[in-house]
Amino acid sequence: MYPISLHISGKLCVVVGGGQVAERKVVALLKAHAVVRIISPELTEDLASLVAEQAATGAVQWWQRGYQEGDLDGALLAFAATDNRQVQDAVVLAAQQAGILVNVVDAPESCDFQVPALVRRGDLNIAVSTNGASPALAAKVRQELEERYGEEYAVVLRLMALLRKKICNSSPSTCADRKRVFQNILHEDIIHWIRAEQWEKIAQHLDTVLGPGIDFDLTELTAQEIKET
Repeated sequence: MYPISLHISGKLCVVVGGGQVAERKVVALLKAHAVVRIISPELTEDLASLVAEQAATGAVQWWQRGYQEGDLDGALLAFAATDNRQVQDAVVLAAQQAGILVNVVDAPESCDFQVPALVRRGDLNIAVSTNGASPALAAKVRQELEERYGEEYAVVLRLMALLRKKICNSSPSTCADRKRVFQNILHEDIIHWIRAEQWEKIAQHLDTVLGPGIDFDLTELTAQEIKET
């Protein structure tokens, strides 16, 4: 499998099915700001609540019936998440004919793509994939990563993004110079400092690394403001 992150904001994704697996797919798609079309006569209680909550936004369409030909029209991605093999096969065939990427629950051999187990820390995404061979193992590794990489990694990533803008907009420098600065910013203790909310130490470290040529004052941001970003 070829690993890739897709920008699906505003793009139509179709989920055929209304059970718990379909629910998980819909939730993940909405987190990525996709427009989701659900094809199913019934929905789980939580999924029905989610559809009702999103009714005013237009982010979710629920077509309350079984799958029919043409239901995938306009989609970027399709998910076959039913317990009916005939329906699953029909979704796969339609997707293939239309050039739509399809994911089939419990049938990795029929999938164009696999959805990895994911750890999100702000804009940091850590994905684990077994190419469909063992979702249980992927889930286990994800749990271990969740323990290893806490919310402080979201903070350090936001900090790096802010600094990157400052550095790239500063006086011209070579790529090698910028790379060295970015590497030096990521001091081996910076995660510990963030966990301990030792912002003064971080500010002192940044002053040393950035020097006088780059105007960035960490003390302008309170600890709470940094966390909220």
